[in-house]
Amino acid sequence: MGKNHNKVTMAGLIVALGIIYGDIGTSPLYVMSAIIGGKPIGENLILGGVSCIIWTLTLQTTIKYVLLTLEADNRGEGGIFSLYALVRRRKKWLVIPAMLGGAALLADGMITPPITVTSAIEELGRMPALEHLMGPNTIVYIVVLIISILFFVQQFGTASIGKLFGPIMFLWFTILAILGISHLSDDMQIFKALNPYYGIKLLITYPKGFWLLGAVFLCTTGAEALYSDLGHCGKWNIRYSWIFVKTCLILNYLGQGAWLLSHHHGTVFATDKMLHDPVFIKEFPNAVSLINPFYGIMPPWFTIAGVVIATAAAIIASQALISGSFTLISEAMRLNLWPKMKINYPTEERGQLYIPGINLLLFFGCIGIVLYFRESSNMEAAYGLAITMCMIATSVLFANYLVSKRTHPALIYLYLFVYFAIEGSFLFANLDKFPHGGFVSLIMGGGLFCVMYTWFRSRKIKNRYVEFVRLEHYLPMIQELSNDKTVPKYATHLVYMTSANNPKEIEHKIIYSILNKKPKRADIYWFVHVDVLDDPYTCEYIVDHIIPNDIIRIEFRVGFRVEQKINLMFRKVVEELVNNKEVNITSRYESLEKNNVVGDFQFIVMEKYLSSDNELPIFEKMIMKLYFWLKEISLSEERGFGLDPSFVTVEKFPLIVSPVATIPLKRIFSEHEHI
Repeated sequence: MGKNHNKVTMAGLIVALGIIYGDIGTSPLYVMSAIIGGKPIGENLILGGVSCIIWTLTLQTTIKYVLLTLEADNRGEGGIFSLYALVRRRKKWLVIPAMLGGAALLADGMITPPITVTSAIEELGRMPALEHLMGPNTIVYIVVLIISILFFVQQFGTASIGKLFGPIMFLWFTILAILGISHLSDDMQIFKALNPYYGIKLLITYPKGFWLLGAVFLCTTGAEALYSDLGHCGKWNIRYSWIFVKTCLILNYLGQGAWLLSHHHGTVFATDKMLHDPVFIKEFPNAVSLINPFYGIMPPWFTIAGVVIATAAAIIASQALISGSFTLISEAMRLNLWPKMKINYPTEERGQLYIPGINLLLFFGCIGIVLYFRESSNMEAAYGLAITMCMIATSVLFANYLVSKRTHPALIYLYLFVYFAIEGSFLFANLDKFPHGGFVSLIMGGGLFCVMYTWFRSRKIKNRYVEFVRLEHYLPMIQELSNDKTVPKYATHLVYMTSANNPKEIEHKIIYSILNKKPKRADIYWFVHVDVLDDPYTCEYIVDHIIPNDIIRIEFRVGFRVEQKINLMFRKVVEELVNNKEVNITSRYESLEKNNVVGDFQFIVMEKYLSSDNELPIFEKMIMKLYFWLKEISLSEERGFGLDPSFVTVEKFPLIVSPVATIPLKRIFSEHEHI
């Protein structure tokens, strides 16, 4: 179960600051730079830009996520897959937005560490005292080193250093507020930005004003993390801490705006790329190299300390997204939307997990982005496009959640109209970034979506083949085999993993394995079924004695966040059954039985391979080929279920999904043959 969501504590508020707000909290490092790049500083641009930021934080983060989406808690857990688990029974197609959102969040996990860490570190290259020490690639080397260390320490868990995250982020937000307040008096006109009129005016009247939404959107990219980390903090801790966070963010953006209006009115700031573009230089011959307004509002004596604290905040933001990615993939695996992967639990703390494969994938993704884009101003183009897709997916799933809660249809349509309009505008504006780097995030997100879709769709194709039979028809035959002394005993206890939801049914392939392939005589046959539930932390089981002391079925009912350690769970169930005198597990071999030796347990795992006797459409053939390739590089069935390999026999059987209809084969007679 999730933590008590109604309990607000000082510790809970500090934890919320450390875990949840890293991404959205570090956005002042790059949002204003993205807005002013290549444009003359003026009232319309600054007042409109800051106004758009304030109202985006209000409509998108505060209303959509903090007030509305946090209500969709799944037994205290949040995130796109928790939301999908709540509504997946409603419509089958809802799996598509869930997979799109999950893939987009993972792609975001590859872009956030590079852009936040680079934005924090870049100021070192502009400091006169350090300028002579900095080579052309020094910043890139430092960023690569920080990111490498960050991913290296994941395997040890972050429980111990995680305790520092809250106080560091509290210090960070306090500094944001102080820096902002210290510059509000530079130009008091900045308070006009609180009026949405200036934001709307910018979008409508400014040349290419609408496309500025792509830069503005960067201020709310961490909103999805708010919902994903619901289980760690509880919604009321998130809501109360958001008041403090939002106030600090808005004060900082107002301070940056006032400083730009006061000190740089009329200046055109340009990225290095723009300064090398002859067309741009012809239009703005007096353009100067882009400065970061975030560092501009810092007193010179504080800059080095500012860079250190900003880097610490950037690392915390990155850490939150990496941890979130591990949780996301573990949920996707339980919901059968991702190949099975090895999961480690570095600490005893609940929710702390480490997936080496995903850690490696994110690491290479992050390093690739740093080396490809090199500067934060270039990374802004790749940032935002993927996360917009995730927000639209959340809107679709949340609207279905509202339907399931019998909310008035007029309110649901109002919600969809407002947020499709907002997020559709952001998506459209972000598409302008596509040729400048947005394609990178779409390629990454698209690749991750393909993996999810392949895994999901191949299961649907396989299910057409799986044939279930009534177990009762085969019980006498299995009993006879169990008592047939002429057949060598295969094991005292034979355990099969079954996917049959109905306890009265069993896969035909299991019956075939027991009776036909090579008869497997055992004293007790166990059929184990795992049912993944829509809530996160349920862990219970049902025992069905089909034939007492002969054929037993165990059904584990586990939540989508519970680790499926079937070996340990099965052993515990058998122990309880023995203690209750419901089953006798003593070996039936005479010499061992009189000495009360426990019988051996043998698990049989059925592994499929794609038979050549298939006639599939081209698309499905591609899906199945990709599925078996993913299966080869992912965790095997027995390790995925946490079984001990020494007690497992893997049986391969052909997957004939769509048998070849007819083979044009005819007999001809030899001349010597008499008819």
